[in-house]
Parts: sequence; C-alpha cells; structure tokens
Amino acid sequence: MVQYTLAQSPEIILTVPGKDSAKAREKAMDQLMELMDSGKLPTELEEGFGSQQLIEVKETNIESASDEDGITQAVQVLSNLATLKLKVQESRAEALAIRKAVDILFTDQSVSEEEISRLKEGFKVLKNFAQANLRYQEARSKAEQARQVLDKALNSAEK
Repeated sequence: MVQYTLAQSPEIILTVPGKDSAKAREKAMDQLMELMDSGKLPTELEEGFGSQQLIEVKETNIESASDEDGITQAVQVLSNLATLKLKVQESRAEALAIRKAVDILFTDQSVSEEEISRLKEGFKVLKNFAQANLRYQEARSKAEQARQVLDKALNSAEK
C-alpha cells in the first residue's frame, strides 16, 4: 500500500494498493477527483494539478495517521452511541405504553375498531423503538472499544 497527500490539505490521505508508481498516482488522482466531486475536499486545487504533485506519505507518518484515524473513528462511534441513546430514550415510554395495549389482543374482551387502529399505528412506534434499541445495544458494545482507544490516547498525553 502507498499513501499520498496534498500540500494544500495534508489531512487528506489517499491510499492505493501497490508501490509508488504512475499507475498508483493515477488511482490516487481518481480518489481525489471523487473527493472533489462529492465536496469533501476542503481546498480548491488549481487547474493543471497533476499526479506528480501528490506527496507520498512515508512509513513514519502512516503510524501516526493510523492512530489519528483510530481516535477519529472512536469519537464517531461514541457520537453515534449518544445519538442512538437519545433516540431510544425518547421513544421508550410511548413504546412501553403500546406494548401494554398489545395485551388486550390476548383477552376475550371486545375491542373497538378505533382501538385496533390506534394499536396498528402504535406497532410502527414499537418497531422503530425495538430496532433503535437493538442498534443502541450493538453500538454500546462497539463503544467500549472506542472508549478504550480514547483512554489510551488520553493517558499517553498525560505522560
């Protein structure tokens, strides 16, 4: 693997398979064009910017970039967890109320059409809550690793 960056945006890392070659630089240019087209490139490049202006990232920078990527990814995982937790909390009470109403279906008590309609509408809320809760539980287990990555980075900063 070879990595390239731009003098104008050193935070942008373009990774392509193989060694530094004209073909690898062309692939990196393709990635760069995709970033430009999607609006993810923070700087404007002059017309005539070519693959020879790409700067190869050497081995020592790969490790620190990898650590930085790990920290960035850890923060994103924790941010996702926070968003999911809010979503679950916001819909929990309503979902539990609907869940209690479901019990009426298992009794011999008569039910009005209106109650059935409300129940059917509630199923959507129940489903959304259940799915959000599952995603939250999965995110929570991933977030444990993210928390460890951040703790490691923060502890190394204290030394």
